[in-house]
Amino acid sequence: MTRTLIRLTGPDAHDFLDGLVTNRVPAPGEGLRYAALLTPQGKFIADFLLMAEEDALVIDVDAGHAPPLAQRLSLYKLRAKVEIAEDPRGVTLGTGPMPEGSLADPRHAALPWRLYGEGGGGEIDDALRVAHCIPQTGIELTPDTYILEAGFERLHGVDFRKGCFVGQEIVARMKHKTELRKGLATVEVDGSAPVGTGITADGKAVGTLYTQAEGRGIAHLRFDRATGPMQAGDAAVTWRG
Repeated sequence: MTRTLIRLTGPDAHDFLDGLVTNRVPAPGEGLRYAALLTPQGKFIADFLLMAEEDALVIDVDAGHAPPLAQRLSLYKLRAKVEIAEDPRGVTLGTGPMPEGSLADPRHAALPWRLYGEGGGGEIDDALRVAHCIPQTGIELTPDTYILEAGFERLHGVDFRKGCFVGQEIVARMKHKTELRKGLATVEVDGSAPVGTGITADGKAVGTLYTQAEGRGIAHLRFDRATGPMQAGDAAVTWRG
């Protein structure tokens, strides 16, 4: 997946971004941090990795989501002393020993390291994403997504102690006042089905099947109905819970 970097500079950059996103904005030297920007109704807009440099904050985001994210940030800027611009550097993903200057992906230790600089390239393998239930922008993460159902707490993408962020009230209510009845899970898949195929059990809707690889898949499930054999098109689906 192609990535774009957005660079925020100016004396208000840290406080400005920290008041919008789901996780605490890092300080220089603290590595990468996973976060998202939500609507006031708590729905997903974009997810990204944050990095702090001495003179700027850098957002590492899916290239297709970069222009609308930059536009949304500009709408929130008002009188804040912040400049928002594209950073021309590339993003390289890799596995094995980490080269000098590379940073670990904070979502899961199995994910590739990231290096910012000239060039760029590399992908996160679908089988790796499925094994660790890592959602991807535009597939499992859509405008209808609630981030706790997408596993953001497990992926270190939300900080409930940081103070306000856009959509916080909805996220906090889901965290503290309800038990999650739906969410993403890794399932076993015998066969295959197009991404977005509905999952049923005994004729009742159970959820949706998304990315599939090596006999497993990421599915959004209604947990109380996902207790036995399920079907997604021509594929048999099983969730071990």
